[in-house]
Amino acid sequence: MAGKQRSLPHMPVTQHTILLTTLNARYAHSAIGLRYLFANMREMQQQCAIREFTINDNIQDIAEQLLHSKPAIIGIGVYIWNAIECAELVQVIKQVAPDTLVVLGGPEVSYTPMRLNFDAADYIVQGEGDTAFYHLVRALLAKLPPAERIIQAVMADLDSIELPYEYYTDADVANRYIYVEASRGCPFLCEFCLSSIDKKVRNIDTDKLLIALDKLYQRGVRSFKFIDRTFNLNVKIASQLLDFFLARQPCFVHFEVIPDHFPDALKERIARFPAAALQLEIGIQTLNTEVADRIHRNLKLAKIEENIAFLENETSAHMHLDLIVGLPGETLASFGENLNRLCAMANSEIQIGILKKLSGTSLHRHDASFGMVYADKPPYDILKNDLLSFADIQQMKRFSRFWNLYYNSGNFKQSIGLLWPDGDVYEQFQQFSIWVYQQTQSTWQISLDRLASLLFDYLCSRQGHNRELVAALLIDDIMKPKGRKMPPCLQPFAQQQTAPRQLSGSGHNKRQLRHASVEPDTP
Repeated sequence: MAGKQRSLPHMPVTQHTILLTTLNARYAHSAIGLRYLFANMREMQQQCAIREFTINDNIQDIAEQLLHSKPAIIGIGVYIWNAIECAELVQVIKQVAPDTLVVLGGPEVSYTPMRLNFDAADYIVQGEGDTAFYHLVRALLAKLPPAERIIQAVMADLDSIELPYEYYTDADVANRYIYVEASRGCPFLCEFCLSSIDKKVRNIDTDKLLIALDKLYQRGVRSFKFIDRTFNLNVKIASQLLDFFLARQPCFVHFEVIPDHFPDALKERIARFPAAALQLEIGIQTLNTEVADRIHRNLKLAKIEENIAFLENETSAHMHLDLIVGLPGETLASFGENLNRLCAMANSEIQIGILKKLSGTSLHRHDASFGMVYADKPPYDILKNDLLSFADIQQMKRFSRFWNLYYNSGNFKQSIGLLWPDGDVYEQFQQFSIWVYQQTQSTWQISLDRLASLLFDYLCSRQGHNRELVAALLIDDIMKPKGRKMPPCLQPFAQQQTAPRQLSGSGHNKRQLRHASVEPDTP
């Protein structure tokens, strides 16, 4: 369902004074922020409703849906992925219904400079809006508007706010990712990250959280995505959460973890998770110590290598490692070394991101020294610097996209390794990505059949691999998930190939299943 554009829902008939809305990147995503606001609306909750859309929906249609019930106040969550669309939505609402008050919140309007024009909005709540939005709305409905248009929200008291999880609907449970959190903040100072602004980590009451998580599980949730930046910072809390999910298999849980902090208590629990049940997102970003020091990133290489080796060799956890292109002082050669080292450490997903300069971070202090030039519109990605030309950055964006389609997808788990027989992953995939783009002139809407055909052609015609060997590996890779059709380029070889063992699993993430070397138990 994710990735498909869906028609807007039928217009609601219920009258609500306050609407909470945002534009998710995909239908399968859900907005935990809106549910926090709704959960803390107190006596006004009956006057309030949540309306979610996607960035693919027509903006004027969204405005029509929102204004149909003639709300007095519309609160909009603004993020980097929807900022442009939200700015347009505000403009349309204020043009056709100028008396409707529009309140903005979210990270994209919480820091200066604001690089998009949100002047049409009536109020902006900067910071954590869990209770600040309630107080603003209460004042507005009482005809006691605040003197200032921009409200600086005080940090939410996590011990007293209401948790949002009962406000995931049955439709959400059936069709969407369910986002949860055990803490907020990050103690580290990485200059490219907004989380570094809040240097104190605050934990949500674990007993209270576990009760809420169990209720979600009883309702049928089998995929939990934690949005914490430092899940494994507090070993006691992390252990409790891991125990909770170990006792409720089969299900899938995603955590973002610190790469250098895996005490024995966590290792023992992580090792007990079955395949395709646990995903750990590990922010490496760079293995270049000089670059890491420059951006205040704590890099304990020996510990990182030790922990990744443990996760790779002694657990079934699915790792998702992050690297960034364009950090100040990082050359393409240095980035290539990072990628080669990570590929040698682990057979896991490696997400290749392009550096972004977010308002509120201190990354701007390197602009003059390294000639950093960024786009003025979201996602504010780097365009060039003194070491990387605009053409270099463009090629690395294509590299990243094709890397995701071929390497991270798990669709070519065995066959992709034929590209780099000498172990130089970066150089060989760079050449392959350049060639693929020459054939497609696009990085989007390339079918699995086309991807398979391109890889088959390149490996056989350009690199001279045996056609039967390549076909056998591709068939085994692509036909592993149940229900797939054989790509036409491989059909002539299909009768020579033993039918591959096909994987399926209830309650598990399909992408992780494609990466798994064994089939998880199914209920």
